[in-house]
Amino acid sequence: MELGIYTFGDLDSRTGAGAASPGQRIRDILERVRLAEDVGLAYAGIGEHHRTDYAISSPATVIAAALAQTDRIHVGSAVTVLSTEDPVRVFQQFATMDQFSGGRVELLAGRGSFIESFPLFGANLEDYDELYEEKLDLLLALDRENPITWSGRFRPPLIDANILPRPTDKPALGPHLRIGVATGGSPASSVRAGKLGLPINYAVIGGEPRRFAPLVDLYRQAHARAGHPASSRTVSVSVHGFVADDDATAMEFFYPYQLDAGTKIARERGFALPNRISYEMQSSRHGAYFIGSPETVAEKIVLLHRDLGHDRQNFQMDVSGVPQRESLRAIELLGAKVLPMVTAELGR
Repeated sequence: MELGIYTFGDLDSRTGAGAASPGQRIRDILERVRLAEDVGLAYAGIGEHHRTDYAISSPATVIAAALAQTDRIHVGSAVTVLSTEDPVRVFQQFATMDQFSGGRVELLAGRGSFIESFPLFGANLEDYDELYEEKLDLLLALDRENPITWSGRFRPPLIDANILPRPTDKPALGPHLRIGVATGGSPASSVRAGKLGLPINYAVIGGEPRRFAPLVDLYRQAHARAGHPASSRTVSVSVHGFVADDDATAMEFFYPYQLDAGTKIARERGFALPNRISYEMQSSRHGAYFIGSPETVAEKIVLLHRDLGHDRQNFQMDVSGVPQRESLRAIELLGAKVLPMVTAELGR
């Protein structure tokens, strides 16, 4: 069982002199990744949004910087919005990072939870599903073969094209990128990832995480039927959470930040507005938020593992711009306190 962190570069919900600039937030993230490696975490994910409340619209740039300052930790895209990217360029960027990092980069391909990138890059929302499916097909073809001949609907064809650089050679994986599929809980996405033999990541940001168990079963069944090696069958989950020295401190500190994040999404999408009651419910034993002392968070991870049997759990602990001091302390506790307790129960 591995633990990791992820971020979209949330900017401070505060205004005025205390708010961090995008540049400062990115520097903060790089410091967090260094600490995550120091305390034994396995992964740091850096995601993509094209909005004023996030600092990162070009995740590959920040991932490259994080890889360059570390030696062991895997760093990847918390999501690459593949639907509005050129798979050839994405492959080149990640293969380049794979080469100089010694194979530590990971690419998590998804549709994205926001749609701002579609008009920004000239993509039609009516092609939402078709864009993703075709571009994922091309990305995987680029990883399998070189030179490549390929044609599709949304980009010019490739004819005997030589796509360089190639990824490094890895144990049990060969000269391929570490490519996974991100989903918010779609059965079709679970089956697709299983058929393709790709790792899958579930974004578990509401409700009861154990409701994902049937989806994980669908993924594993599709993976087995397709005859892929067990080494490629990997399940990770991404959650919101926060770790402090005790439960009361964690709950009180994180509440305004989680409330701000949830309120923005609720207003945009017409959901019920969050409040203290919903926060307490989501932070309970079977809720989606992993907030509390190291003991509480570790116990909840182990409990979820009984339902999902997942291989990695990633924490977003900086929603709405949690300040750097508290972010660093939460990462320290996740690695130094939570990880040993989870490892003692589940192994690593």
